[in-house]
Amino acid sequence: MDIPIAAYFIAGLGLVTLLGSWLNQRVGSPVLAILNRWLRWITFSVATAYLVRYLEWTDRPFWALALITFLIWLLVESLYTWFAINALSQSTVALFPRFKANTSGEEWPARPGYIALRDYLRREQFRQVQALLAELAEGINLRVSVYQDPENLVRLQVLFLPQGGGGLTACFQLSSKTESDRRLMTDNLFLPFGGFYPENWLVVRKPWTRRLSSLLNHHRRRLQECGEALKAWENDPLDDLNAQQSELERVNTELGFLLPHHMREEHGRMTWEGRYRVWKEVWLLNYFGLTAHHRG
Repeated sequence: MDIPIAAYFIAGLGLVTLLGSWLNQRVGSPVLAILNRWLRWITFSVATAYLVRYLEWTDRPFWALALITFLIWLLVESLYTWFAINALSQSTVALFPRFKANTSGEEWPARPGYIALRDYLRREQFRQVQALLAELAEGINLRVSVYQDPENLVRLQVLFLPQGGGGLTACFQLSSKTESDRRLMTDNLFLPFGGFYPENWLVVRKPWTRRLSSLLNHHRRRLQECGEALKAWENDPLDDLNAQQSELERVNTELGFLLPHHMREEHGRMTWEGRYRVWKEVWLLNYFGLTAHHRG
């Protein structure tokens, strides 16, 4: 029996999708993850439509079947994401984890890309001021190395996020503060937030920008454009970071993203509005690499 050319094309799509998934597990690239999600979605739609037509289960046109299966995938993944967010709300996973000093000695991965990153920081004269650790869940830790530039005007957090299969991927957050007590923060985190930031936090998230040099240039342009005098970082990074987490939890409880503490054991931690906001940002990040604005 001759195999139609379309079958080879679909098999090729499936193979590329599997290869992309394997590669992304190794490199942990958000950009590659977005491309792979779209490819997986399209492959499922085209393959299912082709199979239905090939088995002669219906005489509907191929494009209509592909569109139907495309929408089915949308519905199933939407429901899966919603149930996952509800499970997170009921779980013990820390939404705003508290940090402590990292004394384990495992603060910087010994992979070539991360060694090159450390060399770049040395060339830019950033100096390390602290190594921190936060427990997200049992056995899952978030490692953070904190650096500051020579003038102590830019504080850099290098966050090593745990990935599936025991891997790590690095994200960056750059912070500066003004004499009027405003914080300018620029990061490339690709994790959904969904909540609110304090009014004096000016946060720009750029998940597509994976190079620290590009993110640093963007942050410095923001500092020039803000037109305010900057204040040097003098406080302890650990104390400041934990104070930030406490402030975020307070603001998000007051503004209705989180339920009051006395209701969380029975109803979970996030309100229905909060869950919807996270659900929306998961979709924006997973398929478009976009984030929402979250000013309080």
